[in-house]
Amino acid sequence: MTEITTALPIENHRPLTPASTSTSGTSFARYRHLPITVIEPKEGWLSLDLAELWRSRELLFYFCWRDVKIRYKQTFLGVVWAILQPALLMVVFSIFFARIGKGEENTIPFPLFICAGILPWTFFATALANAANSVVSAERMISKIYFPRLLLPLSSVGAALVDFTIAIVLLGFMLIWYGIMPAATVFLLPFVVVIIGLCAAGLGIFLAALNVNYRDFRYIIPFLIQVGLFATPAIYLSPELISPTMQKWLWLNPMQALVTSFRAALLGTELPWLALGLATLMSCAFFLLGIVYFRRVEGSFADNI
Repeated sequence: MTEITTALPIENHRPLTPASTSTSGTSFARYRHLPITVIEPKEGWLSLDLAELWRSRELLFYFCWRDVKIRYKQTFLGVVWAILQPALLMVVFSIFFARIGKGEENTIPFPLFICAGILPWTFFATALANAANSVVSAERMISKIYFPRLLLPLSSVGAALVDFTIAIVLLGFMLIWYGIMPAATVFLLPFVVVIIGLCAAGLGIFLAALNVNYRDFRYIIPFLIQVGLFATPAIYLSPELISPTMQKWLWLNPMQALVTSFRAALLGTELPWLALGLATLMSCAFFLLGIVYFRRVEGSFADNI
């Protein structure tokens, strides 16, 4: 968005008069001192225009708050759903993976082990799914008014972060129940959560742009999330149960390293520093590439949506 405060060339426009600009009898003279705002399409692959996003930060907060309110409006349990979903997954995983998931060297109670893996994964999956469908869901708004379209998937990640913050209550209850104090490395948790959000935002932004032009992605996304759940064995398997050869390939999945790092930072197990660094680089790359592609094709959203 470009603000132009000087007058436009005479040959390119007609003089503005009260008769041509007034609606419902408002005098044009009242707005004569305001700058002229011209909305122009972005050009080039690297026209990210992050300054525009910063100017619209209040709108981003509003979108986040709107998503949270809509999710829990007219619900019986309200925000309890943010705790109930990971709690049910923890129970299911604890029942079906109790015998094969707990390694001999793992002294952490298995339900707590599962809970510390389910929470970051639930945050990632919720943020990814909502961000991927955010643009299509705002079809009427996109076709009528202009605003930075990138705010839609980013606000979905922000709303998922609110759910994750509420679900932390479950993890705190589990720690109290088993009488376990968080490790000294707990200060790394905010960093790991930010990287998970960055990874979900990057992939979600990319899928949101694809979802506008190829509507079959709305059916592919839930399938990809289900596959990703079982392709991240750190959620339900102890590290010593995974062969070294398989572990090398699993580190290419950033969520494998991020879930392991989240649990390790909380409970004091060994942190996979190298894998965490690789996951951080991959998440940043996903985020940058997602924004670049989104900016490249967002000009056609209003026509294709």
